Amino acid sequence: MPRPPRAASRAARAPQAISGWTFLSNHAHVLIVLASEPDLRMRDLATKVGITERAVQRIVGELTEAGYLETQREGRRNHYRIHSELALRHPIEAHRKVADLIRLGQ
Repeated sequence: MPRPPRAASRAARAPQAISGWTFLSNHAHVLIVLASEPDLRMRDLATKVGITERAVQRIVGELTEAGYLETQREGRRNHYRIHSELALRHPIEAHRKVADLIRLGQ
């Protein structure tokens, strides 16, 4: 049986296995994943987004500092609350809310 072309086999892999650029930033990816799984451990969040746990810690810190994310400790785990009513940061997309970004990822 013939093998699929290299590009086709690459596209069939999981998103984190594909290297190169994407349309959304890792900050957006973190928000989208946390919107559907607000109790996710940072290690698991890093795996889903396809970045290191340290990068996730930095991004969560930046999102928290900017007011887009709130972290609440519940026992041994964190629960994340997204402030989806806030506007996106870049002037081109400032007319949109975080909720619009999250809907894009669902």
